[in-house]
Amino acid sequence: MHRITAAVLSFVLGAALCQAAPDAEWKGKWIGKEYTKCATNTWIAFRKEVKVDKVPAKLEARIAADSKYWLWINGETVVFEGGLKRGPAPGDGYYDKVDIAPFLKEGDNLIAVLLWHFGQVGFSHQNSGSAAFLFDAQSPELEIYSDRSWQGTAHLAYESKEEQTNYRLPESSIRFDARKDMPGWNTDIRRAIKGKALVHPFAPGKAPLGALVERPIPMWKVSGLKEYGEPVRSGDTLKFRMPHNGHYHPYFKVEAPSGKVIRYETDHENVDGVKCVSGEYVTRSGVQEYLSLPWMNGDWMYYIIPEGVKVLKTGYVESSYDAEISGSFSCDDPLLDDYWQKAARTLLVCMRDTYYDCPDRERAQWWGDEVNELGMAFHALDRKADALAFKGARELVNWQRADGVLFAPIPAGNWSKELPMQTLASIGWYGFRTLSWYSGDFSLLPEIYGPVHRYLHEVWKLDADGLPIYRGGDWDWPDAGENQDKYAQLPPWYYLALKAEAEFARMLGKEADAAEDEAMMARLAESYNRLYWTEDGYRSAENQGPTDDRAQALAVVSGIAGADKYPTILKVFGEQAHATTYMFKYVLEALCEMGHPELAIERMHRFYPTIMRDGVTTLWEHWNFDGSCNHAWSGSGIIILNEEIAGIKPTSPGYRTFSVKPQMGTLKKLETSLDTASGKISLKLEKKGRRIRMHLVVPEGTKAEVPSSKRKTRLLEAGEYDLTI
Repeated sequence: MHRITAAVLSFVLGAALCQAAPDAEWKGKWIGKEYTKCATNTWIAFRKEVKVDKVPAKLEARIAADSKYWLWINGETVVFEGGLKRGPAPGDGYYDKVDIAPFLKEGDNLIAVLLWHFGQVGFSHQNSGSAAFLFDAQSPELEIYSDRSWQGTAHLAYESKEEQTNYRLPESSIRFDARKDMPGWNTDIRRAIKGKALVHPFAPGKAPLGALVERPIPMWKVSGLKEYGEPVRSGDTLKFRMPHNGHYHPYFKVEAPSGKVIRYETDHENVDGVKCVSGEYVTRSGVQEYLSLPWMNGDWMYYIIPEGVKVLKTGYVESSYDAEISGSFSCDDPLLDDYWQKAARTLLVCMRDTYYDCPDRERAQWWGDEVNELGMAFHALDRKADALAFKGARELVNWQRADGVLFAPIPAGNWSKELPMQTLASIGWYGFRTLSWYSGDFSLLPEIYGPVHRYLHEVWKLDADGLPIYRGGDWDWPDAGENQDKYAQLPPWYYLALKAEAEFARMLGKEADAAEDEAMMARLAESYNRLYWTEDGYRSAENQGPTDDRAQALAVVSGIAGADKYPTILKVFGEQAHATTYMFKYVLEALCEMGHPELAIERMHRFYPTIMRDGVTTLWEHWNFDGSCNHAWSGSGIIILNEEIAGIKPTSPGYRTFSVKPQMGTLKKLETSLDTASGKISLKLEKKGRRIRMHLVVPEGTKAEVPSSKRKTRLLEAGEYDLTI
């Protein structure tokens, strides 16, 4: 493993101990409406008229909600879907910071807010039981905060659609009845609404809304109104092809009589037999337009138009996590090019409040998925993506159960079950360690170390040989698929978790903990090789089926398996292929680690076509087009393409130093780039015979290690290079 130097240790711990200045005490009050306090799918309109003598240069508002809000000032959209699903820790919530000064003017101003209270739990949200909104803007020149002076009324046009989403989602499917609308309430200062806001009897920071944590991720990226291409007409349905699978808010303008029902949904309205988000609109008489505020995702948008309704205009707004697909990859293998593009798109559509397993069926932060996703982000996205993984890591440890168990998905209101091997992956080498090392940011170490240490050393017990005693947890699910030797998979996962903790312990000055972990690793490796190694590869005594390729892969990538065992493991890989999309990446990595990138590429060609369908821009959850068709864990092969095939790996935190050791296998040409914390790395490779011509851009302030033609390593300073290796 790479050792942390004293200079790096000082740098990362200094970053970890830096604290932002505390915010001022809250002057704002939680507001709502008494008869909507606990109702599912409640929408409340708030207004506040404010007279401003002089607009301050900056006026930062702190805004919190259970659950989402939209903010307008003087008719201009300031926040399009603010708020994060509740749960930085059980019972707590997040707040946004927004500079509202650019939207104010001297004289009379209108602040308008639409609150959406989910009113139910889900796999990604903990319901407080109170439809509540909090606004607090303080400066020496001007203060604006929520209190009983705000107007407030239930927005009764928002109703629940009869067919509802499944229990995993806290969001409801919306039915908007335009006959009950309040036109202009949020844009026209003359259109006052009836009713006063209720001030809740609990203070900010107290139950049931709990402590408030500043939003750790960017506000959403929101487009303007965009037009579709030409529709495909099928009976009463208009079908529009979207540019890619994304988060969409459909819009339409129609002329209609009163009471007609327009339905809108995507091709992801029903996934795996469960209902996802869709919507309905009930017309009023005349010309009218509507933009759906809740988002839905898919490759196609459908409008089901009843007889008597004339469509005047259609369009959509796209919103997303604010990160760009800034990395790139191309090669002389069209399948791998297509796979990379679909993998990157799948990753981005699985990001919002948290990393998702999928953006339709669950929208849940399963950490088995997130381990793959956070690794992918370092190769495909810009570094704004890192904040989402840091948010998830802190949530994972903050939701630790009283018995020491760590579980996912979190935040959650209706789930608390542990998947043990996924948890070991999350807190270990490919989870927390990858996040810290690749980003160069170790600020989470002081927060996560205690919960991780407790989980590894109190929840898990060892047998007389120093091997972890098998625990099925609440859900015994190491991977999908058949022929799993789960008893042989467990020890390498535990080893990799100890490996990460030992590094973290040494960085925090906990030398005794690090020494203990490393002694445990040595004993585990010796026992595993002695007790699990057979002439057919690594197998447990409990396994009565074929040798499991997953166990072989984990033994290799963990470092437990020595090179003397590679011939037998390669034979297993040639005969067995049981890993599904979640674990497939480790098989590919093991093949490359053993020096056989051509076999990794062959395996990609054998399996990737079964999760890539023409006309669909994202990847399926399981082989053979099973499950959801936007599951980002299936895209983890992009890590292999960059790290193993192109050969770019960080050798110090944040890519301040990195190695370039390509293994091109059957490829002849390859070009890739990735945004790192230290700058953009670009690499172009062309193989001719046994030689590889390389064009490499080394970012300013970094150094690259590359092999020379004499099988030695050379160290390159920042600059642009043309080499032959």
